[in-house]
Amino acid sequence: MQDGDNAQDAVDGEPKKDMKTWCYVIGGVAIVVLYLAFGYAAQILCNAIGVAYPAYISMKAIETRTKEDDTRWLTYWVIYGVLSVFEHVSFFLVQIIPFYWLLKCVFFVWCMVPIENNGSTIMYHKVILPYFKKYEKSADNLIGQATDKIKQVAGDVISKKLS
Repeated sequence: MQDGDNAQDAVDGEPKKDMKTWCYVIGGVAIVVLYLAFGYAAQILCNAIGVAYPAYISMKAIETRTKEDDTRWLTYWVIYGVLSVFEHVSFFLVQIIPFYWLLKCVFFVWCMVPIENNGSTIMYHKVILPYFKKYEKSADNLIGQATDKIKQVAGDVISKKLS
């Protein structure tokens, strides 16, 4: 009779363990959400969430032989970079938008979710790519001019040092 009781306990215990795990997950998510909404230094937590998992998965993607996962994570990093530059230039928006760090973190999670058309794919194709194509030639010319000028200045400095 004891073996039967143990088997029944194992079957009955499984849903309890699942429920307990879900309670921990939901509790952890609730703490993170509340901290991002009201916590001190929420920017650090938001940026850690936006960098830690994508950096880890990007390193794994580099080590695979397929190109698809590399493209997916490069797209994420383009979106991350554009948002970072925009945020730096318009920092006042961070202060006037309620729950900015929570919204930014939700945006990052949407951009990194492992589905085919996640946020980074949609934002890249709908927002970033049209601007990139529109200004690509101008940017290439500007970068070429800057590169030429840097080479010229570096050559002048080296020639002055050598003489």
